[in-house]
Amino acid sequence: MGSNNTGDVAVVTGATSGIGLAVSRRLAARGLKVFLCARTAENVASTVKELTAQDYIVDGIAADVRSAASVEQLMRAAVDRFGPVTVLVNNAGRSGGGVTAKIDDELWYDVIDTNLNSVFLVTRAALTTGRLSEAGAGGRIVNIASTGGKQGVPLGAPYSAAKAGVIGFTKALAKELATTGTTVNAVCPGYVETPMAARVREAYAETWGIAEDEVLARFEAKIPLGRYSTPDEVAGLVDYLTTETAGSITAQGLNVCGGLGIY
Repeated sequence: MGSNNTGDVAVVTGATSGIGLAVSRRLAARGLKVFLCARTAENVASTVKELTAQDYIVDGIAADVRSAASVEQLMRAAVDRFGPVTVLVNNAGRSGGGVTAKIDDELWYDVIDTNLNSVFLVTRAALTTGRLSEAGAGGRIVNIASTGGKQGVPLGAPYSAAKAGVIGFTKALAKELATTGTTVNAVCPGYVETPMAARVREAYAETWGIAEDEVLARFEAKIPLGRYSTPDEVAGLVDYLTTETAGSITAQGLNVCGGLGIY
């Protein structure tokens, strides 16, 4: 792995908006072949078209990361198109929460399935069907977790629980794979301005009975830098962790949060 990395193949989940799109763009710009997925075929097609128009080597299919069968299909397609996977970015996720006593089973299980179980399913498929286990010192797995997985988010119990699980999974797998040279890390964004962030503010506004701009003001007041991070700022760290230079960074949960989290 070097600065051009033209032989490397990356799989990015949840890649058609926000952090996933920024990650896909950065990896492709560095010369990686990027195979991406999201739930909606139309979004995948438009993202592939957009990035290919910039002379990036990108392809992808629709996949449901909650489904083992769908994930297997994703990895087979990636290998068939570009060859063995060397880089995996588990980014797909959803928001979800509310007053814990009122959370229904369906919401809880779907947040856990989408944000945590998916990371296991996609990683397992990448290591086997995707042949990432053969990548050795060139192998890189980056899981998008959250500062909420370290510190907890009020009215976000399912989300916090899932992201804490992602961090624990990351550390365990990193130690398991350490002797092979493949690294496994979690990137933990704080507040990032994405379509999901807008939905989160909407939900808090409803729960608290206040305007969305007041929710934004409250959130920004908690962040030492006083602003949300950008998807590209998060993607910059993800990008770095997939380089050769980052070869001794593994089993870490690294924050990109404007000072919101301090461990």
